[in-house]
Amino acid sequence: MAAIVRRQVPTRLSRLASPIYRLPQQCIAAPIWLPSTGKTPNPQQITRNFQSSTRRNEKKFTKDHEWIEFNNDKTQGTIGITQFAASALGDVVYVELPTIDLSVSAGDSIGAVESVKSASDIMTPITGKIVATNETLESKPSLINQGPEGEGWIARIEVGEEGKGEIGGLMGAEEYKEFTEEEGAKE
Repeated sequence: MAAIVRRQVPTRLSRLASPIYRLPQQCIAAPIWLPSTGKTPNPQQITRNFQSSTRRNEKKFTKDHEWIEFNNDKTQGTIGITQFAASALGDVVYVELPTIDLSVSAGDSIGAVESVKSASDIMTPITGKIVATNETLESKPSLINQGPEGEGWIARIEVGEEGKGEIGGLMGAEEYKEFTEEEGAKE
């Protein structure tokens, strides 16, 4: 027999939402008192506004297996290494982060990732200025293995006019997927 969870119901409406009785696969809510009018609303008059956005920031990739995800107006980007690169490196044991306020050109080395297998330079995909680094990687370099395209990001870059012109030379997600499949087939 299913258990019923009950909460004490006030005998009159209060300023807070009334308790909810939870039955298996069913919720029944008592009326809500509106302090501004002093009345209980008609359920047909209650509307809920939910907002959903399918807009995502644009992510681009390089042939060196770095990624950059741009904000909506492409004035800043977040840089990291791809899942493909993290898998090839193995367990990351050390990350050398770039210096903040460092001006860089596309293809410049901004740091390094060392693993039990090898070490690899981190190249910047576009021209700009480093404005932030993921300092958590200094104490937890394994974040790169756990989420190289998420929590394992390496740096944030302020994109200059020259950098905005270089975006077109980077690969999109589908193009990068094809590139890695071809590269995997060569090995």
